[in-house]
Amino acid sequence: MKALITAGGQGTRLRPITYTINKHLFPIANKPMIFHALEKIAKVGIKEVAININEGDKELPVAVGQGKKFGLKITYLEQKGGPLGLAHIIANAKSWIGQDDLLFYLGDNIVAGDLKPLIDKFYQEKLDCLLALSHVRDPKRFGVPVIQKGKILKVEEKPAKPKSNFAVTGIYVYKPIIVEATSRIKPSARGEYEISDAHTYLIKKNYRIGYQEITGWWKDTGKPEDLLEGNSLILSSLQGLDLPFTQLKKEWQIEGAVKIGKGTKLRGRVVIRGPVIIGENCLIENACIDPYTSVGDNVIIQGTEVSHSIICSGTQILQCGVRIVDSLIGRNSIVKAEDFTLPSGHKLIIGDNAQVEL
Repeated sequence: MKALITAGGQGTRLRPITYTINKHLFPIANKPMIFHALEKIAKVGIKEVAININEGDKELPVAVGQGKKFGLKITYLEQKGGPLGLAHIIANAKSWIGQDDLLFYLGDNIVAGDLKPLIDKFYQEKLDCLLALSHVRDPKRFGVPVIQKGKILKVEEKPAKPKSNFAVTGIYVYKPIIVEATSRIKPSARGEYEISDAHTYLIKKNYRIGYQEITGWWKDTGKPEDLLEGNSLILSSLQGLDLPFTQLKKEWQIEGAVKIGKGTKLRGRVVIRGPVIIGENCLIENACIDPYTSVGDNVIIQGTEVSHSIICSGTQILQCGVRIVDSLIGRNSIVKAEDFTLPSGHKLIIGDNAQVEL
């Protein structure tokens, strides 16, 4: 079995963050999002992986490499003609897939647990296609299966009136017949080759289609709040203390599951309540870091409280005297109090699609 990971698209719903970083490289619990997918795939013994990227994308291959650190051999496939749908990604990978079985994994999905139960069921039941399903609050955003008597009759893509609360998650297992299916469908009304139509093609041709509900949790990180929730879910798995120093000063209060990288310094009165992860070579001074916060490398946080946020590497948060919550702060940003420099007042440099609360 090979694995194909999607890492293309424009990430428009995550702008302005995605103006300067590929969505799939955005850090979740201080690790690029796509690394979580690669680790899951490596754990089930798959060795060959292809990553679908946008035409001309150099950033992602440089960041991910050839796969040695994951025990994988990674190939990069540019999606010619731009993002034309998930089925088009598989059709584009036809020669690479060959006659091998395929695990198709959307690179912006975060899942708990192991992929092994999905693959085991695929082989035990001798399926041609297995869809991983999850209960969701808003199925209109996803492909929704129509299920009767335990069988999937069809899959409707982003239906206005969903027939169930199940969504087809971003994990699929296929026999190579999926390549034929993706080549036989036509573009949808929105001009894309829908993976749901490929599934419906297989169903109509009487291929064996099965499904498995994902246990634990699954998150599609399409919106800023999804990134925060995915970050929180992964941080929830942290256990104990992992600190670069052996003694805690009396002015420090560290509780819960907390991981701090080497070279990071704490100064003054510091409160850290886990689950929290803090990267390497940071300075946390007279500050409070509350649960479900990830702080990247080389970050300075002084005189500020931060909660349920992702602070990317190189950022400085200086003497704000306020509480920062539910926030995504990109790389090498500066956030400081309005009276930190003169003249005082709120000074803003805001790009497209930004959101600021004062």
